[in-house]
Amino acid sequence: MKEVRRIELLAPARNLECGIEAVNHGADAVYIGAPKFGARATATNSIEDIAQLVDYAHLYNVRIYVTLNTILKDEELPETEALIWELYRIGVDALIVQDMGITMLNLPPIPLHASTQMDNRTAEKVRFLSEAGFRQVVLARELTLEEIKQIHEACPQTPLEVFVHGALCVSFSGQCYASQACFGRSANRGECAQFCRLPFHLEDAEGRHLVEEKHLLSLKDMNQLDLLESLLDAGATSLKIEGRLKDVDYVKNVTAAYRQRLDAILRHRPEYMRSSSGTAHLTFEPQVEKSFNRGFTHYFLEGRTRDIFNPHTPKSMGEPMGRVKERHSAFLTVAGVKPFHNGDGVCYLDEKGKLQGFRVNKVDGNRLFPQGEVPKILPRTPLFRNQDQEFDRVLARPSAERKLQLSWVLAETAFGFSLKATDEDEHSATLTIDCPKELARTPQEDNLRKQLSKLGNTPFETKTADIKIAFTANWFIPASTLTDLRRQVIEELIRVRRINYRQEVAVWKPTTHPYPVQELTYLGNVMNAKAAAFYHAHGVEKVAPAFERQPVDGATVMFCRHCLRFSMGWCPTHQQRNISLKEPLYLRSMDGRRFRLTFDCKHCQMKVSLEKEER
Repeated sequence: MKEVRRIELLAPARNLECGIEAVNHGADAVYIGAPKFGARATATNSIEDIAQLVDYAHLYNVRIYVTLNTILKDEELPETEALIWELYRIGVDALIVQDMGITMLNLPPIPLHASTQMDNRTAEKVRFLSEAGFRQVVLARELTLEEIKQIHEACPQTPLEVFVHGALCVSFSGQCYASQACFGRSANRGECAQFCRLPFHLEDAEGRHLVEEKHLLSLKDMNQLDLLESLLDAGATSLKIEGRLKDVDYVKNVTAAYRQRLDAILRHRPEYMRSSSGTAHLTFEPQVEKSFNRGFTHYFLEGRTRDIFNPHTPKSMGEPMGRVKERHSAFLTVAGVKPFHNGDGVCYLDEKGKLQGFRVNKVDGNRLFPQGEVPKILPRTPLFRNQDQEFDRVLARPSAERKLQLSWVLAETAFGFSLKATDEDEHSATLTIDCPKELARTPQEDNLRKQLSKLGNTPFETKTADIKIAFTANWFIPASTLTDLRRQVIEELIRVRRINYRQEVAVWKPTTHPYPVQELTYLGNVMNAKAAAFYHAHGVEKVAPAFERQPVDGATVMFCRHCLRFSMGWCPTHQQRNISLKEPLYLRSMDGRRFRLTFDCKHCQMKVSLEKEER
């Protein structure tokens, strides 16, 4: 018999509202930024808000992870230590960290998860982190199913967290220094300037433009909805949605979509089970293409493909809607696959490949009447909807309730009555009342069931079949008495659930097992003395300072599995086309900076280095 594995759907939260809605829409765990030191510097939250989210989430056995995944300066470590103790005291379930200096602090018994910023793409690295005490490892986004499987087989007891949806960084996470090199804003310090979303020219060695002003490093967004089962079979246990900068509608829609798909898998795969409680009841049908996206990709999960990037725009394209048939003076006729609505936002690529858009004023059959002048769109131009007015209205209202199943037993006692509630996790609460018993003039059972079914705004719901009336006679109970008893039992059951919440304890113990390499360059991201001491204790003989502390002339600032030679059809290894290119190739930004591209075919990577030259 296969071992049952608990699977968690991990959703993002920019703030308290997003966190609560992630829980309501089916998340098993939520990750949220701390007041400081998270990899999204603009997505911070107060201790009070995190505490409120913890209190709400734990009722449903939903875990809360807090991100402290930047590299830290020496002078920031005391404040970080104090912050970690505060997070522990309010009940946070784990911290997602990057800086190994944190492991050398005086830590409370709170689990640490290894951030994807640690560049976790080999079994050797994952095994090291697991043996060092990390309870969960967030894998690099670039891995294939086979690579994930190999890591799981090498480290079968280590929970593996994988990204399944959202924006993609073109460089291996934690290995991107372009923002720091160009703008003095460190991605490893939570201040990424979105360098990869900028437009570039692609030049050859003689300065000729092979591609003009395209977003050559801007990847599409990940969408693994149809590959979740394959990911589970490969060994993933935590399915992570990206989006700590996204709005609440994104969190609602995407979380609900993945909850539905994951539940469908769990129903026919008993070796997998969900890791939280309660059922999310939705008022809408989730559709991920209606939330922010640059087009979708499986990235490298099933191997390398050419269509993983969107060179035309880093903005949201939305959902495909059909094509233009004809342009008229007041309207466009369209051959659509889905209906438009008044107020929709529509976008398209013009004849130069530039993103354009307009707002729909009125829809009449297959005719779209734009606000203002009718745009000059060629026939057969594909149309996309990047704002669905009707869908937005639905999500603006309460769109989900999460309920815990409950059963009741109403029984008689020698001196009155007792009411017992038992929830889906076998927690129970019982209260008794002393009162005189009187026989009712009319049958009471249906009315009693109706009263006990009224659970309103509580976290619970019940079915008629789960309400047992254990009476020997047709006793009368005043509605007000039963209502008050029901309320008190529910309050007690909520208290019992909170008391019985199982919080993982992890006592950090120093280790000395060898790190996979004996020398760390700037790629080790060692910002402070305690991080350096950690690596020395694990056999690393030479530790270079982080790029943010000591820039390296001529350094590679990006390490990408995305390869422009391959995406352009020029790869000599995979595509075997005899194309004469005057290499090296360069990217030139619109402000004149030039970046040399190096193609490491042995490891199937593209490296980006900032050239030193006069502008």
